[in-house]
Amino acid sequence: MARGDGFFFHPSQRIYDDPHEHGLTFQSVFFEGEAGRRLHGWFFPAIGDAQGTIIHCHGNAGNITGHYRFVGWLPKRGWNVFCFDYGGFGQSSGKPTREVAITDTHSAIDYIKARDDIDGRRLILFGQSLGGAVAIVAAADRDDLAGLAAEGAFASYQEEARFVCHHTWWLWGVAGIASKTFISSGYDPIEMVGRLGRLAKLFICGRSDGIVDYRHTLALHEAAQQPKELWVLEDGSHTDALIDDEPDSQDPSKTRRDRFTQFLQRAASR
Repeated sequence: MARGDGFFFHPSQRIYDDPHEHGLTFQSVFFEGEAGRRLHGWFFPAIGDAQGTIIHCHGNAGNITGHYRFVGWLPKRGWNVFCFDYGGFGQSSGKPTREVAITDTHSAIDYIKARDDIDGRRLILFGQSLGGAVAIVAAADRDDLAGLAAEGAFASYQEEARFVCHHTWWLWGVAGIASKTFISSGYDPIEMVGRLGRLAKLFICGRSDGIVDYRHTLALHEAAQQPKELWVLEDGSHTDALIDDEPDSQDPSKTRRDRFTQFLQRAASR
């Protein structure tokens, strides 16, 4: 099962992009993880007065040099952004596992809270794909966050493996057996999302997502307590809701990014 769980983690030390080339200012920082492991992150300060701080939990492959682009637009809208790598990704030491990713997320939150240039009352966790699953579990064990947003998250590791196997031609006939045989249970978001209590929550999915079944997001939203919001993008695929400043289908006078930052503002002001 340990080998099967490796299916969820594809770390890389490759440099995919440089924020400087896009006119972004950031600080490269190292901070301490559990058992003294050395973790790495990029802190992007807000332009102007900060409305709050977004801590970004990225997906299962690559590292922050590729994933920062999902949130790199937020500093111009007045939000600090902290992107970090789980152990084994990028410049962070260690080997990635479910538990490591979750404990590293706690370490990232603790690091941000300890900075003297941060308002610790306005911290929002934003996770995408695997990062959404990690963020939900981490947030369930904290009471110091203002909000949580999860895009393209799966509800359980075994069910996500079953979905992927079912869409792989040489595994589709044994998808159910393979997922339960080779993928362990534990740290499943569906078991934790109900513990988020009164935390402001936003769940996002694309109905055409071929990586994570959008019905996982529906289940997570259903199991969560109020306050909670749900976006189901009819033309959306995997974690593409905010990659461009697309018009919002619910209100064409606004963009999806407008709608997302409005959620952030509501969460930070509660």
